[in-house]
Amino acid sequence: MRFIDQLALFAPLDALAVALTFSAWIALGGLIESDRLKRPSVTILMIGYRRDWMREMITRQPRIFDAAILSSLRQGTNFLASASMIALGGLLALIGNADRLLGVAEDLTLGGTPTLVIEIKLMATGIFLLYAFLKFVWSNRLFGYCAVLMAAVPNDPEDPRTLPRAMQAAEVNIRAAFNFNRGLRALYFSLGSLAWLLGPAALIAGTAVVGYMIWSREFASHSRRILLPPAQENR
Repeated sequence: MRFIDQLALFAPLDALAVALTFSAWIALGGLIESDRLKRPSVTILMIGYRRDWMREMITRQPRIFDAAILSSLRQGTNFLASASMIALGGLLALIGNADRLLGVAEDLTLGGTPTLVIEIKLMATGIFLLYAFLKFVWSNRLFGYCAVLMAAVPNDPEDPRTLPRAMQAAEVNIRAAFNFNRGLRALYFSLGSLAWLLGPAALIAGTAVVGYMIWSREFASHSRRILLPPAQENR
């Protein structure tokens, strides 16, 4: 069967499901990172705490506690970057193994589905995994920059360089956290996109489940209520 003929096996609902998945991914990211909402996300609320952290670091002697926190953050990015790379490698190996793909199709009662169709569906998952890997790697690099900036903060709180450098460290820390969260969202959507193997309706359902899970954790979780300042507890 020719390539064009195999692509014709995708229904219009497949195109709609894929468009909805990537649109939900992009829209959720914009919503979560927006600082103009009356109901800010956990990601936005944490920005203030990260800046407060760097202000407190100025007078904390020694700064071992701060170094330990940053080290744990970098370990998290290292772990997830490695996991994303392993998952991506496994997915590429699966795509390149036609016999294994046919076995997966039979297990999912998708017998008769051309190999190319399954490969394309898995490639959608691969896009999310690749994006997640790149974001985790960049997040790790930014946390490294933050560590250098923190080390460059003078020990003397009265030094005119102290507060500006601490605030520089805070802003780099915030950017690192944004990239880390983008990688996490991509991992969530990579899992949801696997539902496409069962058909476009399953992909739409998987996208809805993943989208709600991400939204609820950012905007309706118990941890978010804890993070709210007392004056904003009803928001």
